[in-house]
Amino acid sequence: MNIPKVAIKKLVKKRKGISLTDSAASSISLILEKKASKIAKYAFARAKKLGRDTILKEDIDAYRLKYGD
Repeated sequence: MNIPKVAIKKLVKKRKGISLTDSAASSISLILEKKASKIAKYAFARAKKLGRDTILKEDIDAYRLKYGD
């Protein structure tokens, strides 16, 4: 998985009004990828525990409730 640097730069510029270097965007990308992986792992385990083969929004929300943003 690789979150495009352009998307990260655009998001930060839009929300915070500042620019990022490519290396800063790459660092954020790595952090977001690791976080997304943890969320997906939790959501997958929760869905399986509840007898589903599909991750639902509620599985992601459950992660947020348990671990925060």
